[in-house]
Amino acid sequence: MPAAQLLAAAGVLIGERFFLSQVEGREPVGGGGYQRLHRDLSKQRPGDTVGALAFLDDFGPENGATRLVPASHRPSAQEAARSEHDESLAIQISGQAGDILVFDVDLLHAASLNPSGAHRRSLLINYAAEVLYDALQQTAALRQVRMDTSARFEPGDFVLATA
Repeated sequence: MPAAQLLAAAGVLIGERFFLSQVEGREPVGGGGYQRLHRDLSKQRPGDTVGALAFLDDFGPENGATRLVPASHRPSAQEAARSEHDESLAIQISGQAGDILVFDVDLLHAASLNPSGAHRRSLLINYAAEVLYDALQQTAALRQVRMDTSARFEPGDFVLATA
């Protein structure tokens, strides 16, 4: 996914002027990496924050790829009553190095145990609505953000490619 497509996807999901708030690298080692299903949570309104996992290695069950619960970012009342740690609806994704998973941070998701120890390097990229800039700047040092986050993007400035 070229950078323009990544920005287009983030813009569609956020729906207003946004910025790149954080990028961090991850590599769960063999026997590690397991997380419980969770939401990273929107800050002010649903959809104001988007995550993207850029995979630097092929990924799947053998190296503990991400699990997610489709459509869980906007649950029905019945679905909301279910424990967020209920794995019964979770799927584990698979793909190739270079793939990028773009998701609303309210989507239930989690890393899986890396049973083989094979590389599963990724970059976690976060975008947020411009209205969150000041609040996120206040916690940047705690989150160890040491990059310039001043660039702004407009939804619609980038076009998603269609197959």
